[in-house]
Amino acid sequence: MTIHVHSYATHSATSELVPFVFERRDPRPSDVAIDILYCGICHSDIHSARNEWGWTQYPFVPGHEIIGRVCAVGNEVSKYKVGDLVGVGCLVDSCGHCDSCNDGLEQYCNNGFTGTYGGEDKIGGTPHRLTFGGYSEKITVDEHFVLRIPDNLDPAAAAPLLCAGITTYSPLKHWNVDAGQKVGIIGLGGLGHMGVKFAHAMGAYVVMITTSPEKGADAQKLGANEVLLSKDAQMMAAAHNSFDFLLNTIPVGHDVDPYMALLKRDGTMVIVGAVESLTQVSGIPLIFRRRSLAGSLIGGLPETQEMLDFCGEHNITCDIEMIAMKDVNHAYDRTVKSDVKYRFVIDMASLKS
Repeated sequence: MTIHVHSYATHSATSELVPFVFERRDPRPSDVAIDILYCGICHSDIHSARNEWGWTQYPFVPGHEIIGRVCAVGNEVSKYKVGDLVGVGCLVDSCGHCDSCNDGLEQYCNNGFTGTYGGEDKIGGTPHRLTFGGYSEKITVDEHFVLRIPDNLDPAAAAPLLCAGITTYSPLKHWNVDAGQKVGIIGLGGLGHMGVKFAHAMGAYVVMITTSPEKGADAQKLGANEVLLSKDAQMMAAAHNSFDFLLNTIPVGHDVDPYMALLKRDGTMVIVGAVESLTQVSGIPLIFRRRSLAGSLIGGLPETQEMLDFCGEHNITCDIEMIAMKDVNHAYDRTVKSDVKYRFVIDMASLKS
């Protein structure tokens, strides 16, 4: 049996998102069915919907920052019950038996994880054999890939935690960011604003590194101790060899050398934003200070739950602008123009109207 689900989908790289009906599978014994309340808009949704990365198959339903209420569970589900507030992030399946999966790092599954949208539906239940995302009424997910949302968090503002939140939390935790360290967050957008909040909550001395002087006041409200303008050569030179860690959220290819020079000996800069080729990476800034340049994806399921619990403890959510489903195409255009502080979230109740 299947469940008829209303959604918004795009049918080509140049088409707008429009209403679309498809089928979800009924819950298997290990499945959780969820009525979706809110879904964040990630820039990855836009890249994918417009086939800017070259892999998209259509029809295509985006959305991997999902918050909802459990509406049904399979008879083997033990962690969730009907009525629970839960989330679904960027992945809904993985092989479950490789070393990465066994370590709770499903995002690095050796056999490839299944994305919440646009992936191969290895379980079945949809006629298109593709996974369809959260711009929809409901979703059915194996309980292993479902996350519990702390009750004290605003559920709408918690939605982007499932992507923007874990993308920034994971490297900060993996590289042991802690009190007393000087941490730079490069770029103040959907990712960067979460990086500031997390690093501040971890006790670090936080510096927002930006090209835009006007973003300084916002950064300090979010928890930054100071602002460093990357276009100011004197400010950058004065900051050389002073940072323990840099989180680089710049979303396009760029020259990393000016930022590498900011790191102390043995410091690390982690790339989380750019999926394009970096335009300049010189060996000398790395070699002469034993610096490291690294990358990081989202987080596995255990770490994502840890992040959500950390957010509950510190009352951290994303800064959002709520929209109706019918306004999603306009929101896409505004996101491309960086005209949002700092993440759009769709009120999925508006889909019914």
